[in-house]
Amino acid sequence: MFRYLKRVADHLTSDFLGGPKPWKFSWVINFQKAGTFVFVAFLMWYYQNFSTAAYLYLALHGAYGFVWLLKDLSFPDANWQKRITIPAGLVAFFGVLFWYWAIAWLLISQPVTPDYPLTDAAWFAMCTALCILGCVIMIAADAQKYYTLRYQKGLIQTGIHKYIRHPNYLGEIMIYGSFGLLAWHWGAAVILAAVWLFVFVPNMVAKEKSLSRYPEWPEYKKRSGWLSPYI
Repeated sequence: MFRYLKRVADHLTSDFLGGPKPWKFSWVINFQKAGTFVFVAFLMWYYQNFSTAAYLYLALHGAYGFVWLLKDLSFPDANWQKRITIPAGLVAFFGVLFWYWAIAWLLISQPVTPDYPLTDAAWFAMCTALCILGCVIMIAADAQKYYTLRYQKGLIQTGIHKYIRHPNYLGEIMIYGSFGLLAWHWGAAVILAAVWLFVFVPNMVAKEKSLSRYPEWPEYKKRSGWLSPYI
């Protein structure tokens, strides 16, 4: 099933409806990342919500967008450099990326700060720590992959990839998980669950199939986990 979802997603975000391919996939992603800070600030102004939760969301999600742009400038992911059709770009934006902005709307459109399970200060600290750690894991994983493969092709089994086969996805899950926890709304849980199940998991399954061609794969798979060591 996940392989089928991967093929469908690749078609919808690459060749959908055919025609010329005037832009790169990375341009669509970077537009959303660059616009996050402005979009969240606009929501705060529109709803006149200047609570600590709103400002913290602006800082975390907005700064993450800039972190992504710096990453793409320094060590771009080859998967995002392919050219895509205009309809495919619109599907990628409105079908996936736009929904990340919806999490901000779920928080900021509320007239009061959500009723968190812990004190506001403790909840904010937890979300901040989760986001920062996720950013570090994601950046470290992508940087190691980019610079290692420039000089040595093959299966990466060292560094942050030693015990985790998909550390970049782990980092992304932690980052967006922190945004969802800050919004503390069932809608955010639905959005994240859908993206993780229908986008992240098929991509990880496809990556594992690709990596299985290396002779070291069986041993590496045995001593490593998907998103956590030994799991």
